[in-house]
Amino acid sequence: MKTKKRTTLQRYWTKRYVLTLISGLILLSVFSLWWMEKTALEYRLSLLKYLADETSDRAIKENGQIVVGPVLSEIVEEREKILHLNQQPIIYIVDPEASIIYTMPQLYIDPDDNKLPDVIMKNRELVQKVKISDNKVYVVKSPITFNDETRGWVVIAQEEGALKEINQDHGLLAIMIGGLLVLGTGVIYFLSRQISRPIQDVANAAVQVREGNYDIHFKEEEEIKEEEIYELIESFKEMTNRLKVMEKLRAELLAGVTHDLKTPVTSISGLIQAVKDDVVTGEQSKEFLDISLKETQRLQGMIEDLLNYNAISAGAFKIRVQKENINIFIKEIAYRWQVTQDDQAFAFDIKVPDEPVFGQIDSLRMQQIVINLLNNARHALDGNGEIAIHLYETGEERICIDVLDSGRGIPKHEQQYVFEPFYRGENKKLKVRGLGLGLPFSKMLAKAQKGDLVLKESNEQGTTFTIVIEKADQI
Repeated sequence: MKTKKRTTLQRYWTKRYVLTLISGLILLSVFSLWWMEKTALEYRLSLLKYLADETSDRAIKENGQIVVGPVLSEIVEEREKILHLNQQPIIYIVDPEASIIYTMPQLYIDPDDNKLPDVIMKNRELVQKVKISDNKVYVVKSPITFNDETRGWVVIAQEEGALKEINQDHGLLAIMIGGLLVLGTGVIYFLSRQISRPIQDVANAAVQVREGNYDIHFKEEEEIKEEEIYELIESFKEMTNRLKVMEKLRAELLAGVTHDLKTPVTSISGLIQAVKDDVVTGEQSKEFLDISLKETQRLQGMIEDLLNYNAISAGAFKIRVQKENINIFIKEIAYRWQVTQDDQAFAFDIKVPDEPVFGQIDSLRMQQIVINLLNNARHALDGNGEIAIHLYETGEERICIDVLDSGRGIPKHEQQYVFEPFYRGENKKLKVRGLGLGLPFSKMLAKAQKGDLVLKESNEQGTTFTIVIEKADQI
């Protein structure tokens, strides 16, 4: 299968951001050109209207005669210079019947065609757009009046293209768009680099972790401004630390499991060999056989823990959930566990609601969880102490069972690992023999029943584990 070619994060997003920027600038340029042409047209038409009005005022004498010739031309040229028109327009002076009297600049007029088109003169609008000989022309008119009588018209015509011409503005717009493109590309490249660099650092660190190197260093957290990047790096560092701990636990597991499984086997072998060789006889041999039986049972229990844990991890563990009265369930389990304890030098308290609480549980598997927590609580006590079970409801869908003890507590740095398979705290490792599967197995059993098992709190005053159960309907 052909591998798809990939590119760097910085190059990938820089390319797309620049293409987006260019598309935006093109749209901006098109809109700017349209707006500039529109405003230029309106501005220049207003100038032509002013020129037409000025010319109509100058084109008539006090006696009512229309002035034409060099004097009027000089006045008009002077006004054109003041108005800074791009291109000289054509100015017609016509009589009331639209016959052409004079033009500026002077044009040859066919005597048979000495009138302006009707489309210009019959339209009452003073500013209009007409089509003459396939050319689009704007026409501006201003009446020449004397004593409220129209003696003629000043008509100024100029092509649409000349009015919209914005050559100087084109250059300015090109410089502005080019500057924005260069500046925007630089900013995009810089920002993409800033964003991709920490992600690239994490990617490089992941490669090192994959190769087995967990000694990863990133730049100081104070230098990271983005919350998401900070969370990514912190999560990766935490993951790396957990992998480092798990790697250590894996090594300890091989040694620990080997030792824990080998010790009862060695004891059993030695005791049975002593009986076989008649090293011990009578009551002492019977005692040796009893010890061997207990070691065999302990070995069997550890093997069952491994098999059960592997079974539920592989999804081959059957859970039969049904509605149960949790009040009765807790009281029965607590009583059965208490009477099996050889040492009763501890206080035991059970608190359940007055009203029955019903939950959806597999009673056999839930019994395993509760007894495992009670055993752990008993091991945590140094001599006298207190163990308690509290049952209560939280909200409409959950039931909680707290198992509390007044023992020495779990060290803070070990609390995040208590549900890791095969993990055993330093204190427990020395006092209680086992594989470290009790809590992980119990948590998996709780989750299989749509519940959970969490470490609620632990300190020098004691530890509280909470079993969460799905509540059953009361009907």
